[in-house]
Amino acid sequence: MLTITPFQPHHQQGVVELILPIQQREFGIDIDIARQRDLLDIPGFYRQGAGNFWVALDGEQVVGSISVLDIGAGQGALRKMFVKASHRGAGQGVAGQLLDTLLHWCAQQGLGDIYLGTTAQFLAAHRFYEKHGFSLVAKEALPARFPVMAVDSRFYRRQLPRS
Repeated sequence: MLTITPFQPHHQQGVVELILPIQQREFGIDIDIARQRDLLDIPGFYRQGAGNFWVALDGEQVVGSISVLDIGAGQGALRKMFVKASHRGAGQGVAGQLLDTLLHWCAQQGLGDIYLGTTAQFLAAHRFYEKHGFSLVAKEALPARFPVMAVDSRFYRRQLPRS
């Protein structure tokens, strides 16, 4: 049974065990937990302003994550979207449920623009974001407070209806 729920401290190890292997083994990114301080204090880092962090659980196992970082001026940065390989694909719906949860939250919180960065080689991610209403933007068009990661080379924006 899949559930999407806000992060709780007991999810900490599961989040790290989800994200690090995907980054290191699947994507070949030379990164470790020491260079991702946000994962060591998820509430302190992500739950500022309109920010939040969610996990997808299959039973008690963390199989997905997504977060929004409030970067001010009614804008958010989508971060840490990961889904375990066994739970990927349109038939699973995990990524879509995570994104829907985040977008609903953002609209409720008054965030009108959501930005994200990814790498050029993540073609499936590009298709996913474009299918879900994100449009390519130039790096120069990003808000000044958007946290560009060293591996990011492709950027997207989605406008949400303002309430």
